[in-house]
Amino acid sequence: MVKERTEIAEQYQWDLTTVFESDAAFEVELTDVSGQLEVARELAGTLIDTAESLLAVTETELALMRRVEKLYVYASMKHDQDTTVSHYQAYQAKATALYAKFSEVFAFYEPEFLTLSPEKLAQFSIEQPKLQDYAHFFARLLDKKAHVLSSTEESLLAGVTEIFGASAETFEILDNADIVLPTVKDAQGHDVQLTHGNYVALMESPDREVRKVAYQALYSVYDQYQHTYAKTLGTTVKVHNFTAKTRRYQSARQAALASHHIPETVYETLVAAVHAHLPLLHRYLKLRADLLQIEELKMYDVYAPLSKTDLKFTYAAAIDKTQETLSVFGQDYLDKVVRSFKENWVDVYENKGKRSGAYSGGAYDTNAFILLNWQDTLDNLFTLVHEMGHSLHSAFTRETQPYVYGDYSIFLAEIASTTNENILTETLLNEATDDTTRFAVLNHFLDGFRGTVFRQTQFAEFEHAIHEADAAGTVLTSEFLNQLYGQLNEKYYGLATLDNPEIQYEWARIPHFYYDYYVFQYATGFAAASALADKIVHGTGQDKANYLEYLRAGSSDYPLDVIAKAGVDMTSADYLNAAFAVFDKRLAELEQLVKKGSVK
Repeated sequence: MVKERTEIAEQYQWDLTTVFESDAAFEVELTDVSGQLEVARELAGTLIDTAESLLAVTETELALMRRVEKLYVYASMKHDQDTTVSHYQAYQAKATALYAKFSEVFAFYEPEFLTLSPEKLAQFSIEQPKLQDYAHFFARLLDKKAHVLSSTEESLLAGVTEIFGASAETFEILDNADIVLPTVKDAQGHDVQLTHGNYVALMESPDREVRKVAYQALYSVYDQYQHTYAKTLGTTVKVHNFTAKTRRYQSARQAALASHHIPETVYETLVAAVHAHLPLLHRYLKLRADLLQIEELKMYDVYAPLSKTDLKFTYAAAIDKTQETLSVFGQDYLDKVVRSFKENWVDVYENKGKRSGAYSGGAYDTNAFILLNWQDTLDNLFTLVHEMGHSLHSAFTRETQPYVYGDYSIFLAEIASTTNENILTETLLNEATDDTTRFAVLNHFLDGFRGTVFRQTQFAEFEHAIHEADAAGTVLTSEFLNQLYGQLNEKYYGLATLDNPEIQYEWARIPHFYYDYYVFQYATGFAAASALADKIVHGTGQDKANYLEYLRAGSSDYPLDVIAKAGVDMTSADYLNAAFAVFDKRLAELEQLVKKGSVK
């Protein structure tokens, strides 16, 4: 059974006392920041009076945002470590409310700033040279000029931030705290409480009956609650569409991508490239069916390992392998990796009520924490290396950039993490001394590519389709969502929905559909990472230096320009085609190992 939080040894828990020493310290800061926000209300109407006032109000806003973010990190991570604890549910609600209050108080900022002419801004920057430090920050604001509303309208929108986020929060509580998944049998016949954390491990069981039972048990719950999940997702989509329309964007997708200065063609190029390469996925699935000796492949067979070599890594062994693999970036990078383990940045094991999955989080003034739900699998080793990529990206950015540029675009976020994954694949392939181990690593890479590039693009298509449907007046009922998702899944996998009825409910369990056009960036990030990993492993010292500069750049430039300096043009399909070429090459190698007969 899943352990209680109190049963997890402290060495495997993240140390949130480095954020606030105690709950009492958090509450003192919460009260003080709330009071400071009340004082800041008086700044409305003064922003562009003088060069000095522009600097002072800008720095006040950023300083308060910095404190709000730190409060939110503490509250949300305390909540995530056990979502059943009402005390920390309240903390997260308070932190969310504080963020909404901040947005409401400073709702005047953008409308007032955008009344400033370029000539006047240039004059102010001469009068007060410190304003030049915010040149790119101001440029990004000017990019939004056509979509910023009046101060009154911005204040109204800011005031409903908490309400607009309610459906996503309801999903999280329902999915992580309230839903109780059934008990199933593992391969040894033992009763196992099905959880979000162990589901993937059960789906990777070589025992087909174990996979089938776990799969059907999981989706029986989503079938039962499909109408509730449809309501939470549908309401979130309405919020995205309403906000985009209110801000005079043509679509929610345009609004989401514009916030990071990404043209919609990047999204469309990804979908087109994946469609063109779907035969590669079908070829891999055919090989999978042959190797598993299954006449009719089912969706619960898609995650089954093709290799009988069960590569296991204890958490201790995973730490060693992570440090060994990432040493390729140089001593500065490696030192930070070592620190992350020594200073308890990582929350390792699953416990009752803990948020599912894995992520890297933190704020400018905190460590770059990592949440895991560790199982001793090869996949979890890749997850650790992936999240470490995020955390090191954060660490390099925060130590290099001032707060105003101390974060990075979501569009760039998945590149650092998946570059690490690609380098780990190269490392394991180079270390493989026999065909069976090589086969296992190739299998993992191909499954990872399938799950990241193909699957996340499928998610992206679904996400865009439901936003378009809602904008056209279609009600997003569970029946509509089930049918749409089933059709897309059939298109991608070539497996009939009629023979795989449970998969139509998969949309209900995907938290990223609440993140407003996030998922496509996993696919673009993985493809870009493929090119960057090749440069790091096989390129020059300058290639590594360019990559580290990308990690340090934060938001000091536009995302496409940042990654271009590292050597990848993401406005072109070339980086996508190169990634598919790697998939093709490694699939061919897997096929050759099968023909060779050395892998049974």
